[in-house]
Amino acid sequence: MTPLGRARLPGRPALDRLLGSRGVRRAVEAATMVADARRLAWLSGADGRIGTTLDLERTAQELADFTVPTLADGAAVDLLESVLHGDEGDPPGGSRVPLTRAMAVTAIDQLGHLEPAPVGELSTLHPAPKLAYECLTSRRPVLVRRIAPDQYEQIAPTPQAARLMRGAGVHSYMVVPLVSRGVLIGIADFIRCGKRPPFGPRDVALACELAAKAAVFVDNARLYSRERDTVLTLQRALLPRAAPPTPGLQVVSSYRPAVDPSGVGGDWYDIVPLPGGRSALVVGDVMGHGLAAAATMGRLRSVARTLLNLDIAPERVLARLDLAARDLEEDQVATCLCALYDPAEGTYRLASAGHLPPLLVDTAGSADFVDVPPGAPLGAGVIPYDPVVVRADAGSRLLMCTDGLVKNRSGDVDGWLEGLRRAASGPRPELADVCETVWARTAGTYGQRFDDAIMLVAEPCPPAGTLLCVWDLPADGTAARTARHLVRDRLAQWGLADMADATELVVSELVGNALRYGRGPGRMRLMRAERLCVEISDTGPDLPQIQHAPLSAEGGRGLQLINVLCRRWGSCRTSTGKIVWAEQDLPG
Repeated sequence: MTPLGRARLPGRPALDRLLGSRGVRRAVEAATMVADARRLAWLSGADGRIGTTLDLERTAQELADFTVPTLADGAAVDLLESVLHGDEGDPPGGSRVPLTRAMAVTAIDQLGHLEPAPVGELSTLHPAPKLAYECLTSRRPVLVRRIAPDQYEQIAPTPQAARLMRGAGVHSYMVVPLVSRGVLIGIADFIRCGKRPPFGPRDVALACELAAKAAVFVDNARLYSRERDTVLTLQRALLPRAAPPTPGLQVVSSYRPAVDPSGVGGDWYDIVPLPGGRSALVVGDVMGHGLAAAATMGRLRSVARTLLNLDIAPERVLARLDLAARDLEEDQVATCLCALYDPAEGTYRLASAGHLPPLLVDTAGSADFVDVPPGAPLGAGVIPYDPVVVRADAGSRLLMCTDGLVKNRSGDVDGWLEGLRRAASGPRPELADVCETVWARTAGTYGQRFDDAIMLVAEPCPPAGTLLCVWDLPADGTAARTARHLVRDRLAQWGLADMADATELVVSELVGNALRYGRGPGRMRLMRAERLCVEISDTGPDLPQIQHAPLSAEGGRGLQLINVLCRRWGSCRTSTGKIVWAEQDLPG
């Protein structure tokens, strides 16, 4: 018998088997721990590889690229079209299959022919396949360890894609939901092919952890992209859709949003036709970005346009804009450059509120900055603004822009301006091609712009179909008779003799108004363009208004008569007083 205190030892073969099984198990456990550590290290690296920007397509592509080939041989990121359009309501369900859009696809070389084209915003919408639909409705991952022959059509979006997957030897598939802040935004699906082992539960758990991390980055990019699109849509809607007719002045404009989504903001421009063939050009830049800057831009542009119809002196328009900017709730400031072109005098009158100076390019292609006193930005409360008058020779070009055209993250203002001057100099392209030429010349110097930019180029030209005459009127009682004779003779030369009677009556009333309230008339301007316009200037400070005249009154009906005879009339202040103008439709 065996003593109680002694244990029987197994024989040699049994001992080898026991020690062997324990060694294998320990080796497997050690290998599993090493594999898990590698998986965790790989998962931790996602923070630095995914979400490096706020660009939606790039973030989705970073997610797909990160998983291949470490986790899968091919990966795709599909987002719900409804979520891309801002619908974050009920999750997919019911009888309607949700539409998804492929935002990113990547694969090893062996599966390169499976990648659909194009990807991103231009990709084709397609209903979610059966297994992807199950993932979307349940918000749970779906694993197919070994794809059965009849399951390819349940995985691929089209029959052609299913045939390609079958022919490429794809044998394992899994799909996981992308959920961020409780909102289902899409799916990420993965495939393996060839001799690689199929996906298992550990792979599904790893993919879910990765999807939870990446979904936040993708959703941030989605929300930021949606806000950028909203700001960009608002900004484009607030900018002029087309250049209005400007007699004697050809104007082209161009707007470029920033490459960086955070750069979209409050750049604006405007082209305002004014009485007597004058034209106002305005370029401004609200400091800041986003919806607040775009909204402020729209308000300032509306105020500036209204002021220019009441006062054509740029320096006084900027002074009133400064007061308006100080009343904004957002407490934002803006720079602005305002130029008034007068075809009769062939000059620009400019004033600046802290804006970049304009460039004047002569007919030989030599560009120089106009020395405009910079002034303080709108909203800073430092007024007045000093104007400058420059000669605008035929064929010369005035280039106005915002600083997004030239600035970068290095260098100084002087360097930026010199680069812009060189870009605007040289061989002169056609006016219609000026903006594209300057964009191209500055692109190599400044690289990708991180701020939006506007360019406005104006060139005086012979006014096709526009006739303009200016006369100095005597400041005594003969002014009305002189004005009538000048108008009648000129209309006869222009072939508008039938309009002489009505125009003489209008001129008489305007001159009489200037004699009574404006210290005598100054100049009379007669212009034929789309309409016939006559204006009288004087040095009086008060703008005329239509008054109610009683039946017993002998006067006070001059403006009422003008209001009946003319299509429209108005008045605005000038640097020396005011002008009163009236427009009539041409015959036919």
